[in-house]
Amino acid sequence: MTLTWQSWAGSASCSPERIVAPRTVAEVAATVTSARELRVVGGGHSFSPVVCTDGVLMTVDALRTVGEPVPLPRPEGRATHTVTVGAGLRLRELNRALAARGLAMSNLGDIDSQSVAGAISTGTHGTGGVAAGLATMVRGVGLVLADGSHVEVSPQADPELFEVARLGLGAAGVLTSVTLAVEPAFTLRAVEEPWPLARVLAELDGPDGLLATNEHVEMFWFPHTDRALTKRNNRVPADDAPLHPIRGWVDDELLSNQVFELANRVGARAPRTVPTLARISARALGPRVYTAPSHEVFVSARRVRFHETEWALPRAAMPSVLAELEQWIDRTRTPVSFPVEVRFAAAEEVWLSTAHGRDTAYVAVHQFHRGDHRALFAAAQDIMVAHDGRPHWGKMHDLDARRLAPQYPRFADAQRVLARVDPAGRFRNDHLARVLG
Repeated sequence: MTLTWQSWAGSASCSPERIVAPRTVAEVAATVTSARELRVVGGGHSFSPVVCTDGVLMTVDALRTVGEPVPLPRPEGRATHTVTVGAGLRLRELNRALAARGLAMSNLGDIDSQSVAGAISTGTHGTGGVAAGLATMVRGVGLVLADGSHVEVSPQADPELFEVARLGLGAAGVLTSVTLAVEPAFTLRAVEEPWPLARVLAELDGPDGLLATNEHVEMFWFPHTDRALTKRNNRVPADDAPLHPIRGWVDDELLSNQVFELANRVGARAPRTVPTLARISARALGPRVYTAPSHEVFVSARRVRFHETEWALPRAAMPSVLAELEQWIDRTRTPVSFPVEVRFAAAEEVWLSTAHGRDTAYVAVHQFHRGDHRALFAAAQDIMVAHDGRPHWGKMHDLDARRLAPQYPRFADAQRVLARVDPAGRFRNDHLARVLG
């Protein structure tokens, strides 16, 4: 019988020779040393073929422990503790476990279905002025290397290997545990408002701009319209007003998932209706203000399947990129049924972080999974590359190491470390060979 594996969106699939689910670190090591090629899969939420293999496909879902919090010798910003968790733990489980201990992640992306290992390894990020990328919160990892040895690495213990282990597409080895810096649990006040796109762009920067006066800012621009849904999240006391459950269900489940799914199905069958449906969608979500525990605000339900390409840009380039993307969509009359998401991050030092060394704007372009994304994503890539864009490691693009290396000052260092710990390329599939060289 032929085994098959497919990603959540259906954008990547493969036929591995076997799929294994080790229950212990020893079983992980035994599998590694017996495999000619091995990749590890978490929640399957990457859109690129980062885990695809015709060798061994491993899940570390059994490694889902949550250790007790350890106080930091001195606070690191807002972080007060570290917690060591199993690499297969899902983010939603991590969030619940931290909340039960009175703790929280400083930032999160908007999906919580990924494994901890998969999320950090592909550069998952949220939005905000500090610690947008999850890899910045990593303080240590347990790792099974290509020779079967198990090592613990950190900024103090083999710091170069630590860099490519915490964000390196799983090319350094199999993550078994991750130690994260976390902070006391906090509440966010979410303000969501539809604005004209021109107003959003005009009010982003400056001492009184959106980015300077809010902790977390993002927006969703609806192509074929001049409207964007803005989201601003800031810390408040825990007793502030929560979202009414009926309003939450209407916005987050009925409109954002059920009705949106129906609109996309109609648009896939009748592409000419997409601009009209986009205008309706842009006006369906009205303003709302609510408070909730941080992870409940950061994370949104995403049940409508889509394909995605996302690019990290120098922050100042984002308005030009949106303008050029809008011009291309209008000129070619390409139906785009999903909003374009824009988020922000401060410069990071993680070697292969897409925000390495520069303040960053992330622009994510989506298309319904039943629609044809190829022309749209190719045009988006051309526009992003012209503005020094770096593709998200887990999203769709066709750049190779020759074109990626100049974007990352430490790219050659990452290649050198990977060659040291995996000289035979046991953890390399075709995709990693292309993007990492």
